[in-house]
Amino acid sequence: MRCKHGSLLFIVMLASLLSFSWYTNNIRGTDTGEVYVHPHLIALYQRLQSTEEKSMKLSHELKQVLDHLKFLVQEQKNASSSNQDVFKQKQHSITSMSFQSNAYIYLPHLKDNENSLLPNVMLGHGRTGVPLVLGIPTVKREKQSYLLNTLSSLLSELSVEEKSDCVIIVFIAEVDEQYVNSVAESIKKNFPNDVESGLLEVVSPSPYFYPNFTNLKETFGDTKERVKWRTKQNLDYSFLMLYAQDKGSLYIQLEDDIVAKPGYSEIMQTFANQQRNNEWLILEFSQLGFIGKMFRTSDLPLIVEFILMFHKDKPIDWLLDHILWVKACNPEKDALHCNRQKDSLRIRYKPSLFQHVGLHSSLRGKIQNLKDKDFGKHTLFIGHPNPPANINTSLSAYQSHTLVRAYQGVDFFWGLTPVSGDYIKIEFHQPLTLKGYRFKSGNIETNGDKFYNTTVEVLPADASVGYKMQKGEMSKYEQTKDGFFRIGAFVNGIAEGEIDPEFNKISAIRLFIHSDSDVWVLLSEICIKV
Repeated sequence: MRCKHGSLLFIVMLASLLSFSWYTNNIRGTDTGEVYVHPHLIALYQRLQSTEEKSMKLSHELKQVLDHLKFLVQEQKNASSSNQDVFKQKQHSITSMSFQSNAYIYLPHLKDNENSLLPNVMLGHGRTGVPLVLGIPTVKREKQSYLLNTLSSLLSELSVEEKSDCVIIVFIAEVDEQYVNSVAESIKKNFPNDVESGLLEVVSPSPYFYPNFTNLKETFGDTKERVKWRTKQNLDYSFLMLYAQDKGSLYIQLEDDIVAKPGYSEIMQTFANQQRNNEWLILEFSQLGFIGKMFRTSDLPLIVEFILMFHKDKPIDWLLDHILWVKACNPEKDALHCNRQKDSLRIRYKPSLFQHVGLHSSLRGKIQNLKDKDFGKHTLFIGHPNPPANINTSLSAYQSHTLVRAYQGVDFFWGLTPVSGDYIKIEFHQPLTLKGYRFKSGNIETNGDKFYNTTVEVLPADASVGYKMQKGEMSKYEQTKDGFFRIGAFVNGIAEGEIDPEFNKISAIRLFIHSDSDVWVLLSEICIKV
């Protein structure tokens, strides 16, 4: 113990002597009596002085930033609850998009404007923490938009519980403010309940997000217009993924011109749970392009960075395959081994859950009649055992697709273009007490042939219902001149609801068309609930 103390004392004394020796060598008197200071000490002093000045300046700047943050926090507290939802959602998105990706490296023009990555949240309540996040990019098409039909298909196949367990993000990949607003208003008008509940969100990019596409290099024999189209498409997917990454656990990439199979949500979640012990990167629920591709949201930053890195070079489906190659393949092995390794990261579910239905591509002039062969046979109608009735209509049936066959559940009804005043009437052989009804128009092949501006009306067998109406006891219903009561209407091609017990027994039920249509009508489901 003494040896250790003695050694320590010796080291301290030696250090003191060396320090004194250094000091006397660098600071010493001159012949004139002035103190000589070594140039190294002068330089060190100047550096310390400069550092102190910079530190004071930085401290002042940090104080300004802190004061500004306090102001922002106070402003947020004073905002209304609805504004708080959008504010928090935007702040959340900015944080994710600005600091969790290297977008500024691959898109240097983003540095020119501080709001370049700020999403424009048109509709939404910032729903997060859900199992499924569905992303749908949409653009302005020259010929026909399929977006509303796509949303109708997705939403109609979700149960009430499933609607609370997911969020559907529509990304309007345009900077034309008038067009973006019109699409958002159309979605809000057609799906008000789903928007209000937070199930549907609508966002668009900042006007400063897209770069100048004029100097793109033409590759793989593609025209300049096609190179621009596929490059912008890569950026659209990237923006949408970055916005969606903190919304839930699993992200599903879809397109705006598809239809979904019944039960798709439950099937996808069940299949994903079955693969939880596998190190997968992509689960495929369609064999076409970028439709029905599922990713863990935790993998999205990696995928987005890879896409951005090569966004000008190749289309999205090629880039996805390259990601798998980089992660799984050994360059020293053959292609067969590589494909086996990639298949362990990209797992396919069959049959496909989504079918492509769009004919006109978002690329101008391109016809894209792609069909997923693994989607299986289309269900063109749903039959039900309806009560005996006499069926008549003012609509002309196309070929053998008559209303009688549709009511019997053996076919769908397909009628020629309706005009105002046309109707479908179901007269029961005996008055019945009805619990409810469901009418669905359009099907997977002719999704646009739907009933528009069409009401559901019932004719009570009991005359006392009319007296109740006159007394104001049933004022929530509108009565027609011929005694029918309007109890519902078609929304997104579907009319369904319960029938008020106050009507007692019903003699007839009628679908009444109030305006001319531009398309034929197809009734794929008739269900009278007794």
